[in-house]
Amino acid sequence: QVQLVESGGGLVQPGGSLRLSCTGSGSGLVFGDQPMAWYRQVPGKQRTLIAHIGNSGVTNYASSVEGRFTISRDNAKTAVYLQMSRLEPADTGIYFCNMPPHTWGQGTQVTVSS
Repeated sequence: QVQLVESGGGLVQPGGSLRLSCTGSGSGLVFGDQPMAWYRQVPGKQRTLIAHIGNSGVTNYASSVEGRFTISRDNAKTAVYLQMSRLEPADTGIYFCNMPPHTWGQGTQVTVSS
């Protein structure tokens, strides 16, 4: 069974930056073969896709974060990252790492507030 563990969340002022990390582990995991994604969830709403990276490294972003967030991966470390810059209060939420379709981390809270 694959497990994902996120880290790096916290409280940051508007305009600041944070880097989220997600590390995968589990027997039989060939991390480099897997697409990975980051989702955000706010209270009362469904999780929404923020960024996706394919096993080839091709990336896609939600329009709300395009140009501010960067998703990357290090297959040797079985890790995927989300570099978040120029953060806005609307970026506040719980960020989840996802290995499509159904493997999720526990989430990490990001709060953007002055």
